[in-house]
Amino acid sequence: MSLNIEAIQQENKREVSAEFRAGDTVTVNVKVVEGNKERIQPFKGVIIQKKNTGVATTLTVRKMSGNVAVERIFPMHSPRIESIALDRTGKVRQARIYYMRDLTGKAARIDERK
Repeated sequence: MSLNIEAIQQENKREVSAEFRAGDTVTVNVKVVEGNKERIQPFKGVIIQKKNTGVATTLTVRKMSGNVAVERIFPMHSPRIESIALDRTGKVRQARIYYMRDLTGKAARIDERK
């Protein structure tokens, strides 16, 4: 890559306070713009996957809203992300836990990592 692209990527990169893995429960505080107002909306769920590609690192977070599953993909270094807080560490054996999409109820629980 050219030096200009690397310089732009480094200035847009933010410091991440904690390491996240698949199975962890996180709260992502997202800035939402409505008209000329801006507010912060929390999105709490389980990390399904994490893709590591430098500045383009993304987290896929899944939560249940009523009986409907909602998945959102968050770029870690986006200016729209206010903060990412680690609520609970999960003990899973895979890096991509897509099998959670098929589980419901008590089967969808994840044990806590010590």
